[in-house]
Amino acid sequence: MATTSTPVVSSKFSDVDEYGFKRPENFDYKAYEQFMSNYLKTLAKRRKRWEEILEENVDLSNVNSKLKRYIRKGIPGPFRPDVWMRISGSYKLQAKSPDLYRNLLSAPHEKEISDSISIDLPRTFPDNIFFETKKDSLYNILIAYAHHNRDVGYCQGLNYIAGLLLIVTEDEEKSFWLLKHMVENIVPQYHTKNMANLLRDMAVFKEMVIRRVPAVNKHIENLGLPYAVIASKWFICIFAEVLPAETVLRIWDCVFSEGYKIVFRVALTMFKTHKSAILAADDIGALANFFREVLIHDEIVTDCHTFMQKVFELRLKRSELESLRKICVGRNNT
Repeated sequence: MATTSTPVVSSKFSDVDEYGFKRPENFDYKAYEQFMSNYLKTLAKRRKRWEEILEENVDLSNVNSKLKRYIRKGIPGPFRPDVWMRISGSYKLQAKSPDLYRNLLSAPHEKEISDSISIDLPRTFPDNIFFETKKDSLYNILIAYAHHNRDVGYCQGLNYIAGLLLIVTEDEEKSFWLLKHMVENIVPQYHTKNMANLLRDMAVFKEMVIRRVPAVNKHIENLGLPYAVIASKWFICIFAEVLPAETVLRIWDCVFSEGYKIVFRVALTMFKTHKSAILAADDIGALANFFREVLIHDEIVTDCHTFMQKVFELRLKRSELESLRKICVGRNNT
């Protein structure tokens, strides 16, 4: 009997992205080609502008309105490691403690922490064709940070953040300092044992959804899917292992320059741009599957340029966030 096979979509793009991640089986190559036909031109323009900025020796630690605008439009890949180090302030911290990373690696390490990290290494980006050769470096970053920050130690989720940093920087020490900045300044106390600030910010996120897309919140509550199930990984991993790599890196460009507010902006934009699809889910299983499988690879989030434009169309003030944080902490204490 003759066998038939599913026709392969003809595409000039590989089934592996530029960072080594395998694309999902249902990847929409036609939509991606359409997006990339314009995005490649945008990338070329961005690179030229950034070359001019770097030639001018601009102080990248001072993120003024012009530099912020450039960062929001995307930092070219080859420039990301050094630009991230400077806009985040990690470069200055490293300069103050140049031997810290090497000293942490050479110091004795606790077996329990080492074992926990070793268990997670094979689980980190198994769909990335380049990552097998980076696992020793990832172990070094995680073991050094765990012994540097004893309040955090090692927590699942850090492997994805550190792993993606390593893919971008190809440098253990830069990845260590950028990880330190993210964990301690962007999402502090998300990765501690009680995850106090993560629980608070899940409540804050829900309040923001109630204010901006109340119909979505009502539907989610009616179906009974907890916000922690939907979004805790988004916040813990800062969207690594959640969204397509280039989209995550565009988000991180802004996270390093503007801080934690970007995490909320992105999470809210994911809800707002997928409002119709969320409301169309008619039971808890369908809704959970949508957040777990569909949303993270669809055309909206794959088109990182348009998605980031929508992120910054959303009005969100830091004062609102801080006010909601106080309210949610107060509720937990009563």
